[in-house]
Amino acid sequence: MNEADRDLPRELLAESLLAWRIAGSVAREHDGTLVIDEAAKSIRIDPGEHPMFRWMVTVDGRKRGAVSLVAVLRQVREALDPGYATQRVRVAIAPLVPS
Repeated sequence: MNEADRDLPRELLAESLLAWRIAGSVAREHDGTLVIDEAAKSIRIDPGEHPMFRWMVTVDGRKRGAVSLVAVLRQVREALDPGYATQRVRVAIAPLVPS
């Protein structure tokens, strides 16, 4: 993986902050950790420590796993945008058409 590819998650997060109209900046540390500098919250996004999670998102000291970059974006937006209405998806085994 080249340097430009390693920087894509940082760029995506930075552009997402702009799209969400949230003031802040995103920096990548030498170990690959992403740090979001925003006045109200302290957010770190580390490469996953657990084999099930690709990322570990830490918001104000609370650490949560994220299986994808989409999950990282959701957690960051939930932390920074109090007006953001989350929508959870539940998957259940059931017939497609009720009988």
